[in-house]
Amino acid sequence: MTEFRNTAQPDRDWWDTLWPGPRDTLESLGTGDCGSLVDICCGDGHFTVPAADLVSGPVYGVDLDPELLEALEARLETERIETVEGDAMALPDLLPEPVGCALLANTLHGVPEKRALAEAVAAVLEPDGRFVVINWVDAPPEETWVLDEPRGPPAELRMTPKETVEAIEPAGFDARETVSVSPHHYAVTFDLSAHRG
Repeated sequence: MTEFRNTAQPDRDWWDTLWPGPRDTLESLGTGDCGSLVDICCGDGHFTVPAADLVSGPVYGVDLDPELLEALEARLETERIETVEGDAMALPDLLPEPVGCALLANTLHGVPEKRALAEAVAAVLEPDGRFVVINWVDAPPEETWVLDEPRGPPAELRMTPKETVEAIEPAGFDARETVSVSPHHYAVTFDLSAHRG
């Protein structure tokens, strides 16, 4: 598999500036309706930790980088969050049970095999599960400044909402809603398709 591009984890100050209210973002996307959640490519848990305040069941933080998972574990105040080291493409082998919601934030642009990843997500969702994808807006980095610098992936990697839908739906999903979640990001919420084969 080709390596992800431009998905390095920013430092804590950068994240806190970009997403000062991660819990509010997750709540606005309906994750509180999910009984359990997996945060795919979770990094040090900027979204993982507040997710545990919203869902009633377990929260899984999956990432390839053991150092980032250690940083997440250092922040944990609840035993309902379980860190899982592994490749997101192998998601069905990493989780002990299906989940109600899967979150993928700031990562899809760098995934070379987007449909394969979406199929892995579909395989771990409950029948009424939800897949939430948060992406950078389709604008050059010079237009997405954070902490006085242009930030985000290169312009050629950024995806429009339409491109995001086209990448995910063939894996057995139906797009439900696209919303703006920050000055530099949008989110697309997907449901498992009733017609998936």
